[in-house]
Amino acid sequence: MKLVTLHPDLRLGIQTDAGIIDVAAAGHSAAPTTIDALLADSDSGLAALRELAVSAPASALLAANGVSFGPCVPNPGKILCVGLNYARHAAESGAATPATPVLFSKFNNTIAGPGDSIPLPTSAEQYDYEVELVVVMGKRARDVSVEAALGTVFGYCTGNDVSARDLQMRTSQWLLGKTLDKFMPIGPYLVTADEVGDPQALDLKCWLNGELCQNSNTSDMIFSVAEIISYTSRYMTLEAGDIISTGTPSGVILGMNPKVWMKPGDEVTVEVEKLGKMSNKLTR
Repeated sequence: MKLVTLHPDLRLGIQTDAGIIDVAAAGHSAAPTTIDALLADSDSGLAALRELAVSAPASALLAANGVSFGPCVPNPGKILCVGLNYARHAAESGAATPATPVLFSKFNNTIAGPGDSIPLPTSAEQYDYEVELVVVMGKRARDVSVEAALGTVFGYCTGNDVSARDLQMRTSQWLLGKTLDKFMPIGPYLVTADEVGDPQALDLKCWLNGELCQNSNTSDMIFSVAEIISYTSRYMTLEAGDIISTGTPSGVILGMNPKVWMKPGDEVTVEVEKLGKMSNKLTR
């Protein structure tokens, strides 16, 4: 199932072949009308949404070209990220292959949606893109095994871990360069795990001003999605609604020579197979 949030109030929608079902307008008493409500009780919520997907009245259908999407998870709990998790990206960055997942965090101020403008403050200059597969947790996970880890996932979405490299590398902690406002656009769809299948067999692409810059596959991950969830859950409890951005493949500006950083006026587009394509303009 492909889920979206609809502006202006970030209500829940279901993407279907016939159009987008406005869940609130469909009037199904058991169906959650926001992503937050769905993630709070995903089993019963999904059952109601699946029923609605085949029985929604025509009056609840919206044309895709007539709506504006918000971030597909507007209010995540924890925002966890994994650095240097693709073999070829670690090599282009001049970094050793990590022995364990490299974890860092972003905050909710970074969340943005498809079509949102991303401001580039004058306090930095080295702006970079990072297409990423983002995991959305659906169940609590504490010390979960690798074998059981994927069973805690609600779904996946496309993300862009926008980075200010000069701020990121200012200290040994990457936080400053990663958590500027709107530096984590996600969307357009939140796709349920059953529809995605194997998360280690998905193509990822990123275009800057229409030029293909990143073109890889999640099979190049050093640590799989299951391994990341299992490892993280040893140290902290993961909750439904937490998101994990699982790392970026090779092709980032940081690994290029010369480095031509992103600037106001540029447009960056990211896509993960089965999860949709998302574009954002960069502004001052």
